[in-house]
Amino acid sequence: MFKCMIIKIKSLILPTLICVFILCLLLFSKSNLAAAKSGLSLWANSVLPSLLPFFIATELLGYTNIVTVLGKALNKLMRPIFNVPGAGAFALMMGIISGYPVGAKIVSNLKEQKLCTNIEAERLLAFTNNSGPLFIVGTVGVGMFYDFSLGMILFSIHVLSTLTVGFLFRWWGKSKERKYRNSECISSPSTLSFSNLGEVLSKSIISSINTVLMIGGFVVLFSIIISMLSTSNVLHIIANFLKIFHIPNYLSMSFLAGFLEVTNGLFYITTLNVCSFKLKAMLCSFVLGFGGFSVLLQVLSISSKAKISIKPYFVGKILQACFAMFYTYLFIWIR
Repeated sequence: MFKCMIIKIKSLILPTLICVFILCLLLFSKSNLAAAKSGLSLWANSVLPSLLPFFIATELLGYTNIVTVLGKALNKLMRPIFNVPGAGAFALMMGIISGYPVGAKIVSNLKEQKLCTNIEAERLLAFTNNSGPLFIVGTVGVGMFYDFSLGMILFSIHVLSTLTVGFLFRWWGKSKERKYRNSECISSPSTLSFSNLGEVLSKSIISSINTVLMIGGFVVLFSIIISMLSTSNVLHIIANFLKIFHIPNYLSMSFLAGFLEVTNGLFYITTLNVCSFKLKAMLCSFVLGFGGFSVLLQVLSISSKAKISIKPYFVGKILQACFAMFYTYLFIWIR
């Protein structure tokens, strides 16, 4: 009887939240409209032009044998350090260079192309999906801190923390893992040629546009959610509640904003006047390492299609955030 009640309550949680969301859309329609326009503008002016070319390029590369050739060359490096096939190096490099959620998209492609096992895909997902240098150095370093060198330091720490997580995750799922295939790095023939370039390019563009549209939906949705929480003072209520545990208001607000969406969280941290530069840098490293709930859902949407568990990604991001914060503290202390 008690179990049945719990199951019924659980089944009502999601519909209730959706109804509350619809009600809030009506109650705060003016601010929600402004937030939606802001999110749409952010997607159209920043996300779309920066991510779409990378997605098309990676889709096209999937029709060539470059990934398997690269995997064969780097297998002796990736296997001992991260316990993943050499093809994972492509996901790691592109994930670091391109930013969210390119790494997750490539890992899903590798799994679907059978270039890695399910466990290996989970390991890769934990550390190959990261903020890119354009965002960390340009937006955070120069745009928010007005300091190019700090942006470079934050990016270096971001890469170091993701490599640390990758090394720790080499033991992820080892008890359940079957012996990996010896043929995983054997080069497969390229299916891309000048005769079918038009067809392959069309498929790549359609697939990439679908992914970018999905990301745009999340950007707009979380812009509205953050606007709702701010307008209704929910964030301030939670922050005031956390004062019971002696957590300062500015600190809890920073984590709450960063937990929801990385850009808004970072902007809030950098505009704080009540904390030191050292603490600001550490908080920014934490938020950059975690990536925000918005990115988490984007990764979930991409990885679920390839049937890759989101659990290692979430655990990996929590660890990366903690390592990034610790490394930032060490660097500033040594400096």
